This record gives sequence, C-alpha cells and structure tokens, in this order.
Amino acid sequence: MLTIALSKGRLAEQAIDLLEKAGYDCTAAKEKSRKLILEDEKTGLRFILAKPADVPTYVEYGAADLGVVGKDTLLEEGRQLYEVIDLGFGKCRMCVAGPKDLTSDKLDRIPNKRVGTKYPNITRAYFEGVKKESVEIIKLNGSVELAPLIGLSEVIVDIVESGRTLYENGLDVIETVADISARVVVNRVSMQMKADEIKPMIEKLKKQVELNNEM
Repeated sequence: MLTIALSKGRLAEQAIDLLEKAGYDCTAAKEKSRKLILEDEKTGLRFILAKPADVPTYVEYGAADLGVVGKDTLLEEGRQLYEVIDLGFGKCRMCVAGPKDLTSDKLDRIPNKRVGTKYPNITRAYFEGVKKESVEIIKLNGSVELAPLIGLSEVIVDIVESGRTLYENGLDVIETVADISARVVVNRVSMQMKADEIKPMIEKLKKQVELNNEM
C-alpha cells in the first residue's frame, strides 16, 4: 500500500483531483469524515491529512511514501526528500515587501535591517546566502504586514498571491525570493523499496500536469 500525505484544504483537493485524472481511484480520500487517515485496501492507497508544515516530516521519516506540499514549506523545513514533480497549482511568490517608497536600492543601503516573517529559514538563506548580508529576523505567526506599519521591522518576507493585502496596507513587493507552487515529494527509501508503484505514479502525474498545461 502507498501512503500519501496531503496538506489539508485546497491543496489536498487539487492533488486528489489530479490523481483521479491520472487514473487513480481516490474515493477513500473524498470521504466526508473527521478521520485523518483514509485508506482503501482495494486501491492500495492510504491518505494522511496533515498540516502543511508536517507533510515533509511524515515523508522524510517514512510515515508516508509520498506527499504533496507547497515549495514554501519545503524551503522552510529543509527535509531530506526527493522532490519529483512541480504540479503547477497553488502558485504564488515568496517576496520581500515593504513600504511603497522603499525600493531595492534603498533597502540595500539600510544597515542592521530587521525583517518580520513566518519563514525564518527562507529569510536567512535569502539575505545571507543571496544578498550576502546579515539581518535581524523577527519571527511572527500571523498578520506579518503589521510589522513595517508599526516600526517592528523595515521589511517582511511572506507569501504573495494577488498582492491585494499588501496594497491595502500601503506595502509593495520589493524583491522576489522564490516562485512557489505545489510539489510532489518522495521518501528516499520508498523510492527504492516501492519503485514498482511509485515510479508509474510519478510518470502518470507528470503526463497529467503536461496535459493541464496544454489546456
């Protein structure tokens, strides 16, 4: 049996839809219940419904063979996994954002910057690894846009979809850190031990993603 970890919510629904289009019976995953583990002996599929941040953990430690999760979570968690497919949905960007009059050049000239974010690892990797500068990272758990507005930080690093929330709070994107979308990840041991099941699934999903992109 293959165990697939899914991020609860919209991402899980889109992943299930893609699996069905690729020819897999996901009736068990669509069961209306409070169960967190849904399985079907006949189809040989078991689904684990988890918080997005936990999906890479379940896959890395072998509690799940595969998982579907956003690239933002993979970058932040830094788990030892095989990332095998960009599914193309759940698209957004990880960005540095700040007041509308703060350009990239002006940002570079600010010494001892403070950055508010829910993603400290991504933020540190970007500023230290890409921009080659040290910054003070302030970990926040929500309403990150508040940080520059009340002087807690000069900028933030956060997920941006439409940009409407930024705009309504007088903020704008300054730099793009990474493009984000849903990815399929595979446990390293499972890739070898269950290759006969996993590799065909990967190929079917890749073909379906290509078909979706052509539409």
